[in-house]
Amino acid sequence: MARALTELRLPVGFAGLEPPATWPRPRSAPRPEALEAGVETLPRVGPAVRGRLAKLGLRTVRDLLWHRPRRYERPIEEKAIRDLFGEVEAVIEGVVLDTTSRRSRGRLKILTARVSDGTGEIKATWFNQPWLEAQLVPGTKVRLRGKPNRYGFQVETYDLGETTETADYAPVYPASEALAQKQLRALVGAALEQVRAEGDALPASLATSERLPLRADALVALHRPRSPDEAERGRRRLAFDELLVLQLALARRAAERGRLVAESLPDAGALLTRYREVLPFRLTEAQDRAIAEIDRDLARTTPMQRLLQGDVGSGKTVVALYALLRAVEADRQGAMMAPTEVLAEQHFLTIEGICAELGVRVALLTSALTAKEHANVRQLIASGDVQIAVGTHALIQKEVGFRDLAVAVVDEQHRFGVEQRSALAEGRSPHVLHMTATPIPRTLALTVYGDLSVSEITAPPANRKAIVTAWVTDDRSSEAYERLTRHLRDGRQAYVVCALIEASELTVARAAEDEAERLRRAELKDFRVGCLHGRLKPPERRSIMADFKAGEIDVLVATTVIEVGVDVPNATIMIVQEADRFGLAQLHQLRGRVGRGAQQSYCLLVSGPKEELTDVAHDRLEAMVQTSDGFELAERDLEIRGEGQLLGARQSGLSDLHFTRLRQDTALLERARDVARSLADEGELAVAVERILGGSEHIGDS
Repeated sequence: MARALTELRLPVGFAGLEPPATWPRPRSAPRPEALEAGVETLPRVGPAVRGRLAKLGLRTVRDLLWHRPRRYERPIEEKAIRDLFGEVEAVIEGVVLDTTSRRSRGRLKILTARVSDGTGEIKATWFNQPWLEAQLVPGTKVRLRGKPNRYGFQVETYDLGETTETADYAPVYPASEALAQKQLRALVGAALEQVRAEGDALPASLATSERLPLRADALVALHRPRSPDEAERGRRRLAFDELLVLQLALARRAAERGRLVAESLPDAGALLTRYREVLPFRLTEAQDRAIAEIDRDLARTTPMQRLLQGDVGSGKTVVALYALLRAVEADRQGAMMAPTEVLAEQHFLTIEGICAELGVRVALLTSALTAKEHANVRQLIASGDVQIAVGTHALIQKEVGFRDLAVAVVDEQHRFGVEQRSALAEGRSPHVLHMTATPIPRTLALTVYGDLSVSEITAPPANRKAIVTAWVTDDRSSEAYERLTRHLRDGRQAYVVCALIEASELTVARAAEDEAERLRRAELKDFRVGCLHGRLKPPERRSIMADFKAGEIDVLVATTVIEVGVDVPNATIMIVQEADRFGLAQLHQLRGRVGRGAQQSYCLLVSGPKEELTDVAHDRLEAMVQTSDGFELAERDLEIRGEGQLLGARQSGLSDLHFTRLRQDTALLERARDVARSLADEGELAVAVERILGGSEHIGDS
């Protein structure tokens, strides 16, 4: 196999994936049962170390192997012992003459080995690594990287025996203060011992045709590289596995959907013509294009599976309502599902007026309704009297039955769990439009939504102006409130957003209430201040939002419950307190609550002193100031946060991308898609899924 790898030709688009002439010696694929064992099965992992590893999300042997280095130590000059001078980092090679150990006054275990290289001797020291004493027997060859100091030569990384990979290119892992790099390196090294020569997850023919090294070789190359190229080749093999798993899962999902049949809908008629006429604005070119794509999907007997993505305020709801009205015009039903009651309520309020004008009956179904109200709405849905149902996950409860569901719209679909997203269509085959206001970079969309057709609305309505964003530190927050009060005196309205300080909704609610009360006494004493948070009962929440929309509240102090769906065109300024605590996508969503009318709008981000912020927080706030383009910000978010966290842990697959770097792995992703499709075309999809996914459902069915 190793010989064949060097003789085969690489497929187009896979430049840079060729294995080197010699890889680390094969130890082959991991044994699943060994890799699923807890970290406590490794040497020198007691309860304390286990707890520290758990804080990094490392609970199994597999987690350690999947803990990708963020960089590697640069090579440094190798010196003879006689040439060492000052505290300058260096590499030395030599032979152990003898060892001693002692405890310091602080009970620190200090291990000292006398090392000679023929030009001189030096005492090499290790701290709190007593297990090494048994390995550093006289005559052992060592290669050490570290600095000379008052203890002799303080070792940072080392190799024993004939190996020489790690001293020059030692991996640097995401770590914590309680878990040092050298301890992590030792633990990963112990995890690598679980990798055995017992086959590979990829079929041999596929590994050969793609010129991929064995998976176990790739893991060794990733964690113990002899060159940067070797580390990168290892990473790319592991990234290919991840991307192929995702693409196989998407291919399986697409194949399952391809077997479903939906009734095609007749062409748009008088109802949709009237809909366009009652809208108080003309649709944009991007909205018309998305509608045309939806029309083509609805004319087919294969259920529509389309993702409608657009920036905040770009007019996605108008397009979504068009799709729902297509169902109504065909004497069938539509449903719109949102992840939160606030968003469901906002969608209902947005479309209710237009639907009333068109004579279309709409109902809201959420868990906030009383039992009697809930039963009444369910009955109206089942009888078909409700033509469009808007709601939360309450829509997919077993007791809710539609008479004839034709079109379903799932908003902010990445916030739903796997079961919630699929249950709406369970037992039915409706056309489904997925909708998101979180723009997704192209490579990410290919990865996560590769089985969906994508429509994009990239431009806001013509009367919208770009929101002016400024970043100020809290010592200048009084200036922010001065600007805000000027807007209020001009008859405008405003938001003040409180940060999520702790992972407690009660704490945040109290913080918002306290801040609202403080503002009523201080900066905003001359204005009407309301407060909105997630712990309010739905009737209270609806009442406050109705008052704000009607202009009876001047300033709404709120938590992130207003992140999506809230539409008050007269609100022209927002202050986000402790803005450094928010993610970039969330900041952009919050900012989108203003700028929804023709007036110039502003967003003021308030943070602590700039010099006290993390680099990530600094980069986020700078990005917010530099652009209001959600698609550009999504790319920046990918750079800042990385692929694994962009859409959050609940988003299928993303939390599983340990090795993939989407911005540079586009060709790898395309090739994984081609391989997955070819397996599906050749009828080998079921075999490939079983072999490569191992029957796993953790990625495929989201």
